[in-house]
Amino acid sequence: MSNKSKVSIIGAGGNVGSIVAYSIAMQGLSHEVVLVDRDIDRAKGKALDMNQAASAVRTHSVVKAAESYEDVRDSSVVVITAGFPRKEGMSRDDLVIKNAEIIKDIVTNVKEVAPDAILIIVTNPLDTMTYLAIKESGFDPNRVIGMAGILDGARMTHFIHEKLGYGAGQIRATVIGGHGDYMVPLIRYSTVAGIPLSDLLSYEDISEIVTKTKHGGGDIIKLLGTSAYFAPGKAAAIMVEAVLKDSKKIYPCATLLNGEYGYSDIVNGVPVMLGKNGVEKIIEVSLNESERKQFDRSVKSVQELLEVLKKNQFIKD
Repeated sequence: MSNKSKVSIIGAGGNVGSIVAYSIAMQGLSHEVVLVDRDIDRAKGKALDMNQAASAVRTHSVVKAAESYEDVRDSSVVVITAGFPRKEGMSRDDLVIKNAEIIKDIVTNVKEVAPDAILIIVTNPLDTMTYLAIKESGFDPNRVIGMAGILDGARMTHFIHEKLGYGAGQIRATVIGGHGDYMVPLIRYSTVAGIPLSDLLSYEDISEIVTKTKHGGGDIIKLLGTSAYFAPGKAAAIMVEAVLKDSKKIYPCATLLNGEYGYSDIVNGVPVMLGKNGVEKIIEVSLNESERKQFDRSVKSVQELLEVLKKNQFIKD
């Protein structure tokens, strides 16, 4: 990866893509930030606004609006946020066909101009779209990663603090599994200043936190009328930072399993070590019987959506 880094965000005209780009520019993570959107004027306006913000905080990042995919050429990282957002009353299953068409088109273009890039997928249904991007790109699976666990863990962290009323900044919550109704919050691996959560809260309180975490995205849709964007955008930017800085930090991300957790050729959220090569190591944590059942159900939910894609010729057996 060259010293002069370049990150492209596809779907940057939308809320999530804008937050990813803004976060990267504000931190000066990348020399060049490229905004790709169907509405080029919108992308140009956002680039102008972000450049002025970057000037205010004196970072070296330069934000540009893409006129075509040629402007994505040689990107170190490509973040894909484009897709139909989930509206109230719409399940993630409803999204799968519409967004599969979008992902297929984007990945076909990206692999021509940025064949060495790390792909970070944010489009929902997250695990299914990540799998499709792996198959469509032909990239090594470690270079195609889905953003979910960081967001779900952050939501759980917030609800833990909301319940406790103390420990802000010291809470570590771990969530694995698919992004959606079948995520698996790992209570045993969640702590406050190293103290197990079960030592601080009752079973009832913890159950309430788990429920709130699983419904966190839906609750925001009810209030805003659209999907969340600040937290998802920041979570994706955290992944970009780990790749560009080769930090080797461990985050829960959606990745292709190859025997880990007893599964192969399926994408699901597990702790991974992120670095310049993408997923550099998959961390296998021990699961008790209850956690294992939840994880198995999570994998099954992804398999069910992949069957929908196979029936519609998006994926060949």
